[in-house]
Amino acid sequence: MTRNPARLRPLAYAASLLAFLSVAAAQGGTGAAGGVSREEMWPAPTAEEWAQPCLITFQRTWADAVKTSRETGKAILVCVNMDGEPASEHYAGIRYRQADKAALYAPYVCVIASVYRHNPRDFDEEGRRILCPRFGSVTCGEHIWIEPTLYEKFLDGRRIAPRHIMVELDGKETYDVFYAMDTDSVFKAIDDGIVNREREPFPDTRGDLTLEERVGSADIDDRTMVENAYRGGDKVLRRRLLQATLRYSDLSHTDLLRLAIFGLDVELARLARQALAESTAESAIELINEALRVPMDAAEREALVVALERLGTTWPRARTLAAVHRGLAGRSHAVDADGWSTALAGEGNYAHTGDWLALEASIDYKAEIRQARPEDPSAHLDLAEATLVLAVDPETAQALAADPRTALTYGLLMFEDARRAAQAAEDLGAVGWRVNAAIGLSAYYLGDLETAYARAEVAMKGLPAGTEGWSAMATVALFAEARQKAIAKALDEKTQWPTQWLTDVNAAYSVLAKHPLGSELHVVAHYDFLRRLGARGQAARVLDEGLARFSDCAPLHDRLRGSILWNKGVRGLERAYETLLEAEDAPPNLEWFAGYASLVAAEFHRRAGDDRAATLAYDRAIGHYERAIANNAESRDSADHYIALAFAGRARVALEREEYAAALTDLLLSFERREESAASLDGLNLSPAGTAKMLLARLEATDRTELAARLQAALDALDPILLELPDFEREVQGIPRRDRIPGRRRPQRNR
Repeated sequence: MTRNPARLRPLAYAASLLAFLSVAAAQGGTGAAGGVSREEMWPAPTAEEWAQPCLITFQRTWADAVKTSRETGKAILVCVNMDGEPASEHYAGIRYRQADKAALYAPYVCVIASVYRHNPRDFDEEGRRILCPRFGSVTCGEHIWIEPTLYEKFLDGRRIAPRHIMVELDGKETYDVFYAMDTDSVFKAIDDGIVNREREPFPDTRGDLTLEERVGSADIDDRTMVENAYRGGDKVLRRRLLQATLRYSDLSHTDLLRLAIFGLDVELARLARQALAESTAESAIELINEALRVPMDAAEREALVVALERLGTTWPRARTLAAVHRGLAGRSHAVDADGWSTALAGEGNYAHTGDWLALEASIDYKAEIRQARPEDPSAHLDLAEATLVLAVDPETAQALAADPRTALTYGLLMFEDARRAAQAAEDLGAVGWRVNAAIGLSAYYLGDLETAYARAEVAMKGLPAGTEGWSAMATVALFAEARQKAIAKALDEKTQWPTQWLTDVNAAYSVLAKHPLGSELHVVAHYDFLRRLGARGQAARVLDEGLARFSDCAPLHDRLRGSILWNKGVRGLERAYETLLEAEDAPPNLEWFAGYASLVAAEFHRRAGDDRAATLAYDRAIGHYERAIANNAESRDSADHYIALAFAGRARVALEREEYAAALTDLLLSFERREESAASLDGLNLSPAGTAKMLLARLEATDRTELAARLQAALDALDPILLELPDFEREVQGIPRRDRIPGRRRPQRNR
């Protein structure tokens, strides 16, 4: 049976985003003080307002903000914002773009924290910064990565947005404003913080600085001036600016150096890599890792890896990356990857289980043999292996699930039977990889990971390349997990680990990628592990090979979208899927994933303020999903869900453009397509129901009574649960969260 390509899941670029609490909840439910609704108190920005530039200048990093604050005598203003939350949307789309309000922020050194990505990448192919369309002066990576620092220092364990915190030069807070009932009180606090401040900022002497001296400044204005001068200057000026970075090696110059490293001038790129190799700044670590992906001679490459090892004495991340570049270039002594590759290219029989009833019969047969030959270790070992194969068979799980009360007990008893049989075999003299694998695998399923990992390592040493059967495959997987967990533990504890461990993990997963019994989960684990370590090039190859084998794997497509967005940008995402669809052997469910890619593209276009591109992408998403249903009827429910979100996304675009009739039409289409999706949040943290409420407030405020009546009737027809506030707002109000809201229940994957 063809399976449904994916479960319903939140439409978002980052897999795991932090859930901020909502300030709007302070106004209470669907109404606020004086009966004013949240939609009226915090009106959504229009497309025209979003098109205005953000007028507040934010520093790129917390370190830059602190250095600039000390050099200028200005206090720091920490701003926190959240996508989709009404008050945060109001600040980001309206207030931060008004000149009179931006003037209140000007006396501060400002930083912005938001965990949501609005651009798919931070730099283009030539190393130029791609600024966040929501906040203007910073990249999305900068406003994302500053959040954990600010959380640790100032947020008191509470992620609340919007929020404004004034921090003095000594690091102490002057005020912390959140849960404000209106914007005026926030702006008064910001203004009073400067008016009542006891100290004055230092005189501004930056006008006297030369370009080379500005290379030593952390202030964003100076950084921007230097980078613009580099891009517009001749080779002589560019060389002078790069040489200046050598005099300020304690300061981060990664954005300037990136321009040279990814530029076309070979000499300047070499000079930039030299400066990078001598840098003592933490931010140099990731740029070194990026630079190592560019072709260069062996001496330069070695210098950069040595630089990572030097920086690794201070920062564990650098030590990890150095181990990655050493380890991936090595050869595993524990896994004969070449031997396995040759063996797996043959015609070996790697059948997993065969007929389930036959498996049960084989257990009985082997149990009789053991009873007849109680002193024969091979009889015990054969029984142990057969019991393990039966225990992990999917049909066994289905059979046990018929009685949930006893399923877990019987499952554990099967693994315990296998463990006892394997231990008996060893006690009777059995040696070699098979007995260690049987004991290790049974221990693993019984929760004894220490024994499992130790036995897997011993078994791997004796496992011949190309050995057939489930037990061999599972041993390789267990060995890979053991090495992976050991590396993860060392990373968490910030301790050094042998590079050979990484070599072993990579070799083991390469075996599983080719093994007929290897699964998509092995590919996902391998990819995620390499990405966590920073080995993007190797991870990309793993992803491509995995999708060639497991074309319907939703987690792999999630990772493919992220990779394409980072490397080619939002416009490259849909083009990549169109190319995949044009292949003669394109799998039927690829239309479903192409639809999801178009939805993601539409949302990035919305963040960038390109309404036309967003609407067209939503149209393409709907078309892909309609074809996906035609290709695979089992995908209808999930396809209808995302079609409903696409209609609602189009409605939000129309609402912001003040095209209210079109917005109403698309919302009604959304509810009609799949009512249960009305409370589901899209990648911008907005739901169809939330957009409908915002539209209703706008219709009533503009006296469009007939349109308002139609929308109100549609809302009244929905299950009231679908109109409740989202969880991030409900928590603040003390409203109990519903673990299972009927309107937001996610269908199970069909098989």
